[in-house]
Amino acid sequence: MSMARDWYRSFRRRMIRATRRPRVGAVNLGDLDRLTPVSRDWGFDRGQPIDRLYIERFVARHAKDISGHVLEVSNNDYTGRYGGARVTHSDILHPDDGNPRATVIADLAVPNAELEGRFDCIICTQTLQLIFDFQSAITQLHRWLKPGGVALVSVPGISQISREDMQQTGDYWRFTGAAVKRLFAEEFGEGAAEIEVLGNVLAATAFLQGIAAEEFDEAELFEADPQFQMLTTVRAVRQKVS
Repeated sequence: MSMARDWYRSFRRRMIRATRRPRVGAVNLGDLDRLTPVSRDWGFDRGQPIDRLYIERFVARHAKDISGHVLEVSNNDYTGRYGGARVTHSDILHPDDGNPRATVIADLAVPNAELEGRFDCIICTQTLQLIFDFQSAITQLHRWLKPGGVALVSVPGISQISREDMQQTGDYWRFTGAAVKRLFAEEFGEGAAEIEVLGNVLAATAFLQGIAAEEFDEAELFEADPQFQMLTTVRAVRQKVS
């Protein structure tokens, strides 16, 4: 009985391999048959990186949330581009004085009583992976918002490591949609965060290689496949006290 079962499994494997397309051993990798990526600069040197396309569409979709007193990490590019006249005050967060544009010097992972309840909107894109204690950072995002305030967040899933950040402060984490959903639900409450997972095998492969978004039909990049989670976006609202 065992021999018959083993023979059948072996036969089935051979049949599957024989009917795969492209044929097993005949996959043409073309320009990707290499040990170095097409670009180590995420694709900036070729056009727009694919993750930036995802992030900009996400932020643009929630542009109405960017109003009042807005805090953005590292720069205020998205604040100015998508908030416009709705923004009454724009701040830039940086953990030290190494950023001359920064107006708030603070560590996102460290409690700061002066910043609690200050902001109507916080834009925090591609940052949590650089913070070892990312759970504390999510706690501060919640605390620093006013009741009813919104955090617009993105985190990487499948991605190159940031060499610059790794050398300076560290590049620690990659996230799945399931992890992000649970983390934000624990801090902001059930139903307070909208989670979207973006990416597919084509987008993820291209992004790892540093191939730019312009080199593809956008419809291909936005066809989501949850098995290849390239990036997760979060719109989280601090609940008002009733």
